[in-house]
Amino acid sequence: MAPHDLATQLTALVVDDNTINRRIHQKLLKNAGVKNQAVGNGKEAVDIHCYGQSFNLILMDMDMPIMNGIEATKKLRSMGICSMIVGVSSRSMESEIQEFMDAGLDDYQVKPLTNAKLTSILDKINHSMS
Repeated sequence: MAPHDLATQLTALVVDDNTINRRIHQKLLKNAGVKNQAVGNGKEAVDIHCYGQSFNLILMDMDMPIMNGIEATKKLRSMGICSMIVGVSSRSMESEIQEFMDAGLDDYQVKPLTNAKLTSILDKINHSMS
């Protein structure tokens, strides 16, 4: 099965309070053939899972109002969510990144997300599914 065929079966949730970042990430995912949705903060990400939706991939921003990425990631993991959660933030301090990783991230990428970074993430998901 070609990697692109597998990507068309993947779903992703973009969690970011910045409209422009959400649009960029959604466009990258769409171009990669990944069906996706977006929400504006961590609480909305938790809520959408409470309503029974699930995703292969969650792109999680760190700094958001209402519930930040660290809190949201911890909450999703405590709910038993096994999706690949990738932190996507402009933060570059090692201690901040480590705190985010410790919350339950599978990966961390510095903004802006690029096609190359997304391809690397999708490859990891495809390997874990095959």
